[in-house]
Amino acid sequence: MRLPIDKPLRLIIATCLLLLALPAAAARLELQAGRSYMSSRGTATVFVESVFDEHRIGNTRFSWSPDVSLGWINGRDIGVYRHNRYGTTEDAWVLAGGVRAHYGDAGDWYHHVFLSFQPAYNSARTQALSSAYEFVSTLGWQGQHFSVEVRHISNGALHHPNRGETMALVGVAFQL
Repeated sequence: MRLPIDKPLRLIIATCLLLLALPAAAARLELQAGRSYMSSRGTATVFVESVFDEHRIGNTRFSWSPDVSLGWINGRDIGVYRHNRYGTTEDAWVLAGGVRAHYGDAGDWYHHVFLSFQPAYNSARTQALSSAYEFVSTLGWQGQHFSVEVRHISNGALHHPNRGETMALVGVAFQL
């Protein structure tokens, strides 16, 4: 028997189940929350991110870690977009996977700074996130049990409108 659930929702449920299994393989699990902005209008956002073991790039001081995240961006009612093809009230679920890049050795203070890039699937069609495929770019700092990040999600002008979501996140991290 097939459940009467639309395809994006089935994909999100399957992804949530996958993300629940990932912490067993991950080195770090982060719960992040903050505010996301589109056209100077804020809304709540929450992400769960699994970061895997770090790998050195050859003999350089650069390293990378695979990471997978699932995020929710709350919709907001912005009157000027109310009657457009793409509105602003729909909640967006974003599933992303990519890499975190670091520089330096584990003991260096700047090693905690990271840059992350993740291609993503987006469940919603809004003024900010108007296509199924988006790109997630993050600049952040991660401590042992804490993280601070600035994240931007957009489709890279592959589809219009392309306003994007820019967010500030604070996270709690658990070493696994």
